[in-house]
Amino acid sequence: MAWRGMSVALRPGRRALKWCACALAAVLLVPPAATLVVLRAYAAGSPGAGTHTRGRDALWMGHAWVDGRRDEDDLARLAQRVAGTGIRDLYVHAGPLEFDGTLRPARHRRARWLLQGVERELPGVRVQAWLGQLVSYGGAAPGRLPLDDPRARSAVVDSSRRMLRVGFDGVHLNLEPLRSGSRSYLRLLERLAPAVHRRGGVLSVATHQIDPVPGAHAAAGAVSADGRTKWWSHSYFAEVATRVDQVAVMSYDTWTPWESLYRGYVAQQTELALEHAPATTDVLMGLPFYHTDTPGREPDAETVPAAVRGVRLGLDRQDASRERFGVALYVDFAATPGDWRVYRSDWCTTRSARGIRRRPRTP
Repeated sequence: MAWRGMSVALRPGRRALKWCACALAAVLLVPPAATLVVLRAYAAGSPGAGTHTRGRDALWMGHAWVDGRRDEDDLARLAQRVAGTGIRDLYVHAGPLEFDGTLRPARHRRARWLLQGVERELPGVRVQAWLGQLVSYGGAAPGRLPLDDPRARSAVVDSSRRMLRVGFDGVHLNLEPLRSGSRSYLRLLERLAPAVHRRGGVLSVATHQIDPVPGAHAAAGAVSADGRTKWWSHSYFAEVATRVDQVAVMSYDTWTPWESLYRGYVAQQTELALEHAPATTDVLMGLPFYHTDTPGREPDAETVPAAVRGVRLGLDRQDASRERFGVALYVDFAATPGDWRVYRSDWCTTRSARGIRRRPRTP
């Protein structure tokens, strides 16, 4: 996929925000007071009236949909939830991949039932096979996929082809943790994209968050035991985005303690994603449709209203007219009626969802 840079004029207010963010890069650890000021600045303001769904949203869905635990009643409820929203893609967990990159057929034995049901109940909605695994670098490690091994990468490509033969409309890849700058991951995408496209499918990936200040990924990696980090550099995010059809930024588990700071963080992440992804790639921002309380996540801060507001603010400031944009809801089995209600009222209000025609299934 050819890369085309995006040239966007900065509004006066956004220039100030960029200046504040860059100023923070002068230190290794961002001072809490400065973080508070910057994220509150990103959280301020009112988004424009046109910052609503483009009909390109997605929903992450659990493994129960393809292993036999869901039935027709569940499918009817899903259709009711999705109808009339902006959801175009369903990322259905069909793995996990084995540690050698292969995929056991028994893990998705009811996939054809789901595909036929979605085609019947939700025409125009695509179903992508969500494939994921923990990864290791520099050789095999217990319980992880060795990303540097060409044989493992080839097996991932073969597993993806199998999913398309089953009838999925695309492949959604979620490998973690991915180091910023990993060439092995880029090599995998360079092989995977043409394999998916040859069968008329779409390739999407879940991405790490983007450096809130330049060098954040390097600073975090330097102090972690295994070099892992939640962030990618701006340039690496761009390299990944040029190789796929769709990126879904995992903009949750952010360590932000208050709702206003989370709103500002999502606004900033949205701006960065739009700034560095090519215009030919769909950019989706993750919404937290789950409520777990972990050291890296405060559920009272990471709320759906805050995330949607942040997405709209970032979209309005960076590229309000962009059509290849949406949100991705994580995850169906943890979502509450309130999550769905806010998604509909705050994001799907003023523009009707626009579905697309499903590709003909290859025998």
